Amino acid sequence: MTFFPIIKGNASISMSAHLTDLAFKSLALHESLQSGLENAGFEYCTPIQAQSLPLLLAGRDVAGQAQTGTGKTIAFLLAAFQRLLVDEPFKNWDRKQPRAFILAPTRELAIQIANDAHLLNKDAGLRIVVAYGGKDYEKQKSAITAGVDILIGTPGRLLDYQKQGVFNLKQVQVMILDEADRMFDLGFIKDVRYFLRRVPAPSERLSMLFSATMSYKVTELAYEHMNNPQKVQIEPEKVSGDRIEESVYYPANDEKIPLLLALIKRLEPQRSIVFVNTKHAADKVWGYLESNGYQSALLSGDVPQKKRESLLKHFQDGEFHFMVATDVAARGLHIDQVSHIFNYDLPQDNEDYVHRIGRTARAGASGVAISFACEDYAFSLPDIEIYIKHKLPVVATSMEILETPKPAKKPERRPPTSRHKRTDSGKQGRTRRPHRSKN
Repeated sequence: MTFFPIIKGNASISMSAHLTDLAFKSLALHESLQSGLENAGFEYCTPIQAQSLPLLLAGRDVAGQAQTGTGKTIAFLLAAFQRLLVDEPFKNWDRKQPRAFILAPTRELAIQIANDAHLLNKDAGLRIVVAYGGKDYEKQKSAITAGVDILIGTPGRLLDYQKQGVFNLKQVQVMILDEADRMFDLGFIKDVRYFLRRVPAPSERLSMLFSATMSYKVTELAYEHMNNPQKVQIEPEKVSGDRIEESVYYPANDEKIPLLLALIKRLEPQRSIVFVNTKHAADKVWGYLESNGYQSALLSGDVPQKKRESLLKHFQDGEFHFMVATDVAARGLHIDQVSHIFNYDLPQDNEDYVHRIGRTARAGASGVAISFACEDYAFSLPDIEIYIKHKLPVVATSMEILETPKPAKKPERRPPTSRHKRTDSGKQGRTRRPHRSKN
């Protein structure tokens, strides 16, 4: 079902195949936003910005299909800022309740959106608060109750606050849902619908939805909760991108570590992410990298939030050249200059392959994505190739001089997840919605 016209942007426009010739200065943006863009060094729009901003600035709702790294965050933030700076608040606004509400599926993405918002906010003076699970419960709560213009966060933490009466959604003039497809994947869609039923009617607000894939479920969500949205689709002809050099090896299970070490030794990647499917595999790969001289960050679902943020910062700052990650890191991480992606385990979800390798070749750069079709996960490859619409070039494992690894280092023991733990609200009890991924 297509209920809105489709505008297909050209992802191969000039200027490093990433920028268009549409300058931000040519858009009717508030002067404080123009100043923020200039200070941040933004001059020309990316394709998703060039296609969506004229519509949004004209007051049209937009449902955008675009991968991370395409500039969609700046697009929806500029539109949100513009609406709040130019339009008057609702008459009964008490100067405390949020006027813009932004939902993100993961903590990392919520933090990144907030960072970009602060970048644009230098001269705008709007009050921005980000709220997510895992830390700072009372601090985040106090920041909201002090008054907020733009509230950014993850569904679980925001739902907790909203049901406590920390904020309400009656004054929302801008509603943004980022990575909508991931909301379905992580089981948050009931919470998303809860919020969407409590904001003003679609005709009374500006609404934006962005998603890497525009599935029937996502399309239906947009149709139900937006005001005749215009669909903007920005994607290359090849789903996985033309600037990524892809290849696949077929190692036996006991060859995977020797092959990974051999490739690292030969390629000398400056910054790379090694994706695995399980926490056990993450611990194993991290241990071998560490013991063989490659200092690495280890990012999986049970790493505490404070440590996650510290590890990501070390990786982004170049202190670690490698990050070993489960798919918790496949979405929402904006890390520049990742040169290589290693799929140590092939993902079992076709879309996850695209999201993983999309961590490289960002902002017009090129990148390398190497996959291992091992004995356990080779069955996933045919479906992945159908989804990305091309075959992966095969490289023989025998072409590499396999390394003999030193014994793996053991990671620090992390406490097992308890069935009874302290909830976000600080009360003892059973974990709320234990079948969901914690965001």
